Amino acid sequence: MTKTSKNIKRLTGVAVLSATIVVLQVVSALLARFTLLPFSITLTLIPIVVGAAAYGKRTGAFLGGVFGVIVLILCIAGLDLGGNILWTANPLITVLLCLAKGAAAGFFAGVFYALIAKKNSDLGVVAAAIISPVVNTGIFLAAMVLFYNDTLTAWAAGTPILSYMIFGLAGINFIIEIASNMILSPVAARLIKIKAKM
Repeated sequence: MTKTSKNIKRLTGVAVLSATIVVLQVVSALLARFTLLPFSITLTLIPIVVGAAAYGKRTGAFLGGVFGVIVLILCIAGLDLGGNILWTANPLITVLLCLAKGAAAGFFAGVFYALIAKKNSDLGVVAAAIISPVVNTGIFLAAMVLFYNDTLTAWAAGTPILSYMIFGLAGINFIIEIASNMILSPVAARLIKIKAKM
């Protein structure tokens, strides 16, 4: 296979994963809107993990950046209710937060996959699938404490902040995100093996 055809296949793969991220995140935001969740559940981490594992940490960061841009657009448009409140409170930090947490989730998925896949590629995918939501949620929670403390206090409504952050703000979303990643990681592993054979 020539270098040009490899590059075309890579670009096609990244484009398909990017389109998947856009569709999944928009659907997730619309579902959150109908169920009145403050933040949409991130369903896009598996395509990010697949891209990071198949093409490397830089591609993972790029795909995470695509996710971040879509989240930002949804925040500005008011389709992500909690994100819209953050955008209103501090637009610059919201831009940086959306882009940084997505890119970091993809980058570290690629790093962890590369480290662990040397011994076992299936475990590498599982590790990437776990680290991605941990990084995404961790950066979000850190930003809430550092830059949106007044908003966080108002949302907690007298509940201890740490308790609210763990059980209210991130709890349900994080559990669903990590569970869906764990359930779908075998599928991701198969996709990566198919890509490797090609």
